[in-house]
Amino acid sequence: MRKLLFVVGLCLFISFISNAQKPNKPNASEIHEAIKKLNFLGSVLYVAAHPDDENTRLISYMANHQKARTAYLSMTRGDGGQNLIGPEIRELLGVIRTQELLAARRTDGGEQMFTRANDFGYSKHPDETLTIWDKKEVLSDVVWAIRKFRPDVIINRFDHRTPGSTHGHHTSSAILSEEAFGLSGDKNMYPDQLQYVEPWQPKRLFFNTSWWFYGSRENFEKADKSKLLELDTGVYYPSSGLSNTEIASLSRSKHKSQGFGSTGTRGKQNEYIELIKGDLPTDKTNIFEGIDTSWNRIKGGKAIGDILYQVEKNFDFRNPVASVSELVKAYQGIQQLEDDHWKAVKSKEIKAIIAAASGLYLEAVSSESNTTKGSEVALKIEAINRSNNKVTLKSVQIAALGINDTPAKVLENNTRQNFEFKGIIPSDFGYTNPYWLNKKGSLGMYQVNDRKLIGKPETEHKIKAIFSLDIEGITIPFSKEVVYKTNDPVKGEVYKPFEVIPSVSASIKDKVIIYANGPAKQIPVIIKAGEANINGSVSLAHPQGWKVLPERIDVNLTQKGEEKTVVFTLTSPENQSEGYISPIIDINGNKHSKEVVTIDYEHIPFQTVVLPSETKVVRLDIKKKGQNIGYIEGAGDVVPESLQQIGYKVTTINPESISPEILKDFDAIVLGIRAYNTVEQLKFKQQFLLDYVKNGGNLVIQYNTSRRLKVDDNLGPYPLKLSRDRVTDENAEITFLAPDHPVLNSPNKITQDDFKGWVQERGLYFPSEWSKEYTAILAANDKGESQKKGPLLVAQYGKGYYVYTGLSFFREFPAGVSGAYRLFANMLSLGK
Repeated sequence: MRKLLFVVGLCLFISFISNAQKPNKPNASEIHEAIKKLNFLGSVLYVAAHPDDENTRLISYMANHQKARTAYLSMTRGDGGQNLIGPEIRELLGVIRTQELLAARRTDGGEQMFTRANDFGYSKHPDETLTIWDKKEVLSDVVWAIRKFRPDVIINRFDHRTPGSTHGHHTSSAILSEEAFGLSGDKNMYPDQLQYVEPWQPKRLFFNTSWWFYGSRENFEKADKSKLLELDTGVYYPSSGLSNTEIASLSRSKHKSQGFGSTGTRGKQNEYIELIKGDLPTDKTNIFEGIDTSWNRIKGGKAIGDILYQVEKNFDFRNPVASVSELVKAYQGIQQLEDDHWKAVKSKEIKAIIAAASGLYLEAVSSESNTTKGSEVALKIEAINRSNNKVTLKSVQIAALGINDTPAKVLENNTRQNFEFKGIIPSDFGYTNPYWLNKKGSLGMYQVNDRKLIGKPETEHKIKAIFSLDIEGITIPFSKEVVYKTNDPVKGEVYKPFEVIPSVSASIKDKVIIYANGPAKQIPVIIKAGEANINGSVSLAHPQGWKVLPERIDVNLTQKGEEKTVVFTLTSPENQSEGYISPIIDINGNKHSKEVVTIDYEHIPFQTVVLPSETKVVRLDIKKKGQNIGYIEGAGDVVPESLQQIGYKVTTINPESISPEILKDFDAIVLGIRAYNTVEQLKFKQQFLLDYVKNGGNLVIQYNTSRRLKVDDNLGPYPLKLSRDRVTDENAEITFLAPDHPVLNSPNKITQDDFKGWVQERGLYFPSEWSKEYTAILAANDKGESQKKGPLLVAQYGKGYYVYTGLSFFREFPAGVSGAYRLFANMLSLGK
């Protein structure tokens, strides 16, 4: 599969302008498609709420068929979603999903933008969303994106006219886009932005509709389509051997953490866009009708167009370098443009084309993958010209390291030139980190004070090599990020970003530590050296009322990358209490309390995140019955580790091995979230699980969705129907429907206090219908909605108990919510 995706990646038209670490090596067909795009001066901005909301068919169509500069503006980074590929949630999941969006855009040819809005979880209405997001600030970010990107056309994924009919984030994205459309051209709105950008008024605003929004295909057929444009996005691209819909599926499949793998399709595929604002094109297949998308649209552009249209027409696929002379002339003309926007956009595009057509390969590689402030960095530089054109390397400048060399080397055809340099990282240089995580934000907003950073998909790497080349007598600068490159015995050549990290970091593996079986615990703290010769001491900041021994531990690390573990004893108060602990490393009076987290998945570039190192500690008043818990993993959560924290012995059960013999010795069996949606074997093993209950076992099922349910007719021992009911207000009032039921009384007395401090939501995808054998234990509802009685259902079946819950334990456990642990312990203790 990796080989297939790599081959496909080489065929995509604009991929070689990407910022991924691995260098792109475009072929002649890609170069020609990029020249076509160079000659199109039109832009489209697609707007939605989350990663995976975007219509990749339409984005790919606009970027690759229309040749428009196309971007996706996602309001959030998807931090509130779930992770199907690993344990990362919240901020770290947002980092993953940001990179998945960038991988998708490298596939479909688009660009990526964001606002500062934080995905705080499911919202039922835009009124709630826009209150938590801070509407004024997010609206300013959308206006900023429009002014910065300058789209001719905006396309909303969702309908601003239907609040309450879908996720509040979805509708909010359309509301904000519709308002920003009318504000972005007004110089009196957000005037602070105008020191960087100019007012910009897009021509048209559309809503990307479909039959789905009409309720049925029949309703759509009957609907008034006078304001609809119809676009066939199923076009075939002979230069890549792919249909647009196949490219779109490859792009969609980059959203692996959400489980959105997509199978490619071929043939006609109509997309519909409804005009919301602006004038309606008379040609309903031409979204740019009436908009000059040629070089003539900008002052001084005609002369450039006269050159580049001939380059496109006369392009020699067997000898792309034949176009370089004229491309260089066009580059000169672009540098004289008064329009700074198009000057910047087209300079970037044409430089990439000149480099590709010339067979230029420019690279700056560090000897190590990371370094620290004040450290020396050794670099290897490679420059090669694989053409007969006269090219001279005039200089190599790496400003961040104080390197400025002027070799004035003629780059002869296919003769590699190598250089070695050393430089020093400045002592005030910032750590490599997602810029939106540098400061603590709020529930709904990330805090980013630098206006120039807002909207950027990722932090720009500041350690860059600028190669100044003389090509055809004209000096052209080419920028390359310094990277780290190594050879893997299996993968071969592997690239990673070159990063600046703290000189020393500290981490505690568990982000929540529960005290349920005694007042004292050993707290291992991992100290890691970012550079050699670290000498200092470590202490543990702790909440009032807690005690730590020893007060301080000396630490000595002689080698870069070396790790040592020091152990503190932390004793809790006698009564229920909670707070945070943080390791603090003192080196010559300088305090260090950061943790370096790495994220390494094959489908996205390696990521380093620097965060405050802290762990929540909870002294919990909890009792439990039973000891041995079997756990069947679902879509991924930390429930097994959380149960171990409170003293259970948890064994992960391979679904294929489920049998009466395997199950019989467990006091309870727990299924992970969405297990019945993701584990195929369960449709064959469900009867064993139900028989386990019948024979006296205790089975706890965490939430599933009704879609793609593997055991649709056999979810429980009695009829049970799932719905999309959910309670998104984490503070929603809880009603005890069965206050005398054992699950609320034994071994822990559950009270309203146990539902305080919950995070993100009460629960999701509750059952809506069930037979009389089930007892509904709890009820809750969001404001203005009917009461939902399906958060927790219990049925006695034979000698045992079957429990189905949509309560969001998978979110509460990582947050250290005491009441969630107490209630779950009662569920596991039923019948004991």
